[in-house]
Amino acid sequence: MRTALLQSSGRPGSVVGNLKVLDEASARAAAAGAGLLVTSELFLTGYAIGDDLARLAEPADGDAADAIAETAARHGLAIAYGYPERDGERVFNSVQLISAAGTRLANYRKTHLYGCFERDHFTPGERTVVQAELDGLTIGLMICYDVEFPENVRAHALAGTDLLLVPTAQLHPFQFVAESVVPVRAFENQMYIAYVNRVGQEGEFEFVGLSTLAAPDGVARTRAGRTEELVVADADPVLLAASRENNPYLQDRRPGLYGSLV
Repeated sequence: MRTALLQSSGRPGSVVGNLKVLDEASARAAAAGAGLLVTSELFLTGYAIGDDLARLAEPADGDAADAIAETAARHGLAIAYGYPERDGERVFNSVQLISAAGTRLANYRKTHLYGCFERDHFTPGERTVVQAELDGLTIGLMICYDVEFPENVRAHALAGTDLLLVPTAQLHPFQFVAESVVPVRAFENQMYIAYVNRVGQEGEFEFVGLSTLAAPDGVARTRAGRTEELVVADADPVLLAASRENNPYLQDRRPGLYGSLV
């Protein structure tokens, strides 16, 4: 699965502008042979836009989802995008995966909200593992802070996730998460992790970039810098199978000893 990571903060506050950025990036990703494009957290609207998050929030099957489905089908690649999801009076920090045929495959609501800003604007999700099948791989969805809880990623590993997509809004000075934590999570859980960040200053927040596709051997197959960038790398099922055979963490677990964790 050739995977493109769109490291961009888009056009904060402009859904129309961000749909255009996504369309242009999809064309470049498809030209590079990618079958999947992943955006940053809340890419559709912007992150640090205050109460506009609620104003711009849409249901999972809203107009923006239809527009992105059309983009995916026109360019022939799947798209996972971050957005504020409206469900009645509640707003969730969500990521949705749409297939290359324009079909909505999976929608995940962030379970671990970070800081007062997110807790003031979002309702936490309650479902830890959300997956979909895509071109022979089991795709899992997660958002930013969620990946910093080892239990979350281990739950995906036990459920068979091959490629975990993590749109993020990683802040300075926590760049060690992109540099160190994410590759370790990929290694200890024997999966690929696509960690896709925003970049630059947005309101009071400074996003550090450093988007990466980390492989199950703990090595970054690609890593962006600190500017807007589209990077591409492969999630190779052959390497994944060999790595799992050589690193049998999941088989060697002793769950009976871990009861105190929960």
